[in-house]
Amino acid sequence: MEKRKSPPPSAATSGAVTKRTRLDGPPPPTNTQLAISSGSDASKALVRSVKRTSSLDAPIVSLAGAHSSEILSCRFDPTGQNIAACSADRSISLWRTYPPNTNYALLTTIHKAPVLDVQWAITSPSLFSCSADKTVALTDLATGTRVRRWRGHTGVVNSIDRAMAGGSELVASGSDDGFVCVWEGEEKDAVVELEVGSPVTAVCWSGDGTQIFVGGLDNVVSVYDLRRREVVYTLPGHTDTIAGLALSPSHNHLLSTSFDSTAIIHDVRPFSASPTRVHRTLHGAPAGNENALLRGGWSRTGEGWVGVGGADRTVTVWEVDSGKPVYKLPGHKGTVTAVDFHPREPIILTASKDATMLLGELDNT
Repeated sequence: MEKRKSPPPSAATSGAVTKRTRLDGPPPPTNTQLAISSGSDASKALVRSVKRTSSLDAPIVSLAGAHSSEILSCRFDPTGQNIAACSADRSISLWRTYPPNTNYALLTTIHKAPVLDVQWAITSPSLFSCSADKTVALTDLATGTRVRRWRGHTGVVNSIDRAMAGGSELVASGSDDGFVCVWEGEEKDAVVELEVGSPVTAVCWSGDGTQIFVGGLDNVVSVYDLRRREVVYTLPGHTDTIAGLALSPSHNHLLSTSFDSTAIIHDVRPFSASPTRVHRTLHGAPAGNENALLRGGWSRTGEGWVGVGGADRTVTVWEVDSGKPVYKLPGHKGTVTAVDFHPREPIILTASKDATMLLGELDNT
């Protein structure tokens, strides 16, 4: 782990995640006055009041300088206080969400190849990650050291997800070797291996941890029952490789993105009224020709919105019920690879091939 040159006073010397002082809550949003134009008489300046909806310093905050190559995944932690991002430069960066938005740690020794996905642990201040070095790792953020490295895949590991099942935290990983592996705690070997038959590009747990949604080069999402270890049904709709999967907060719907430039919201309730289970097909986020794994996300304060980045360097946010786009967010200088929503405030986090992230304040009224 390489520490930043000027860590904030609150950061431990090891670069570990430190708890923020507990407050009654974030400071209430305020109205910021901006001078739009002014002449020689300052009293006649045109002033506009901008409604604020979050505790960020500004409506848009740039997080830059940690990575030297494209950022491939980014996530808020469960509290919304911290952010983790991983990059093709083989490192993982840790940031403060709120002012001063410090990049307080850079983990450079966890993997030996590009880091493709990260997930915050549920039960401890730890971070799961996967890499092109064919491994899945668990890093203790109290010390900044890797405490577990799972070897079992024979190809690039593209995606990971974690879930609680039977009192244990399980990690699922999908690889180019055509397998999904499930890892648990102190176990050195995978506790479950699912042979998919084609490269796996996206994995996602069901809400109860009994099923795994798997996407890959076969253009469909396969739903595996972990107890039976077989496919129980599939979710069609895409015409090209699945690029990312994300489960809704209610666990009733699954968002899938694809190289075919569409995003589909699938109905994954046990008894769906739709034979195809397609709830909405969304257009507006072009995948481009880079074959990048574009990861979308759900607004976690409800199931009102989903967001997906695109090769047009923007993020499209749709209203789930109507399927209509409500935001087209610019700002990046490269393909937007990952989107996540803050768990408590209307804030969107985006990452890009331009090696930067943006925090954007949304109006959810």
